[in-house]
Amino acid sequence: MKNGRIIFFGTPEFAVSILDALITSEYDVTAVFTQTDKPKGRGNKVQMPPVKEYALEHGIPVYQPRTLRDDAVLDEIEAMAPDMIVVAAYGKIFPKRLLDIPAYGCINVHGSLLPSYRGAAPVQRSIINGETLTGVTIMRMDEGCDTGDMIAKTGIPIPEDMDCGGLFEIMGQVGSKLLVDTLPSIFDGTAVYEKQDPALATMSQKIEKTELALDFSRPAKELHDMIRGVYPLLVCGCVQNSGKGKRNLRIAKAEVTEGEGVPGTVIRADAKNGVLTVACGEGALNIKELIPEGKQKMSCADYIRGRQINEGDILSLQ
Repeated sequence: MKNGRIIFFGTPEFAVSILDALITSEYDVTAVFTQTDKPKGRGNKVQMPPVKEYALEHGIPVYQPRTLRDDAVLDEIEAMAPDMIVVAAYGKIFPKRLLDIPAYGCINVHGSLLPSYRGAAPVQRSIINGETLTGVTIMRMDEGCDTGDMIAKTGIPIPEDMDCGGLFEIMGQVGSKLLVDTLPSIFDGTAVYEKQDPALATMSQKIEKTELALDFSRPAKELHDMIRGVYPLLVCGCVQNSGKGKRNLRIAKAEVTEGEGVPGTVIRADAKNGVLTVACGEGALNIKELIPEGKQKMSCADYIRGRQINEGDILSLQ
């Protein structure tokens, strides 16, 4: 077992990749902290966070406090005597007392090239904003929101068709390697800590539900980036207005194409070629995969083939 007793804080699949790298690299992960179990899906069945499932499979004790500002919780962490705390997409702010517990600090694997995209949704916001490059930064946490000193970083290109699920997967792989490569220098005292330039800082706020409503008066490129920027964690949606009435649709995958028409109008519905084109304020959007109200995800071809949408139908905010 390598030097350093580590407590890991993380919640989603991205964090599982980081935790797995620590364990397979033979670091002594003595405990895992994650968010509480929450109901998910159509049946509202209570599910464990991915990190909890992984930790339990590997016999690591799991803690799920509702707050990190409880003295009893902090007393318990102090009693564990960690040399380091490693954090990856945990989802709660650390109080100063917690930051001061480990001798080698609290080390965060952050999904952006800091100081750009600090905050809650750096991966999603980078895609939504049409960025073509992002990355991972290893940083030592302080009391601010992703304002701590940077230790290492590496860039990751964002292909035009990549959604946030795909980017999170790559970030997990890249971030895992970067962390494992960086930890020895932190433990042996040779790591170089670089302060962030606040003048270059940008924030990435949590995605709000109101942002998920598709306004087809906007350019097709913006809608495309919004759709792929949140999927599959969240899904953008609209209302289909047809001769059969109104129906809620959620859009899972789309691409930018050429086309003209009144924004929101279906200008092509071709099941044979799998083309469902909607006019936008600038250009048009080909909807590739969608989720009709009360149904499972399906291809646009299947939706057209079922005579559920026709040319001339209108997709709107309400």
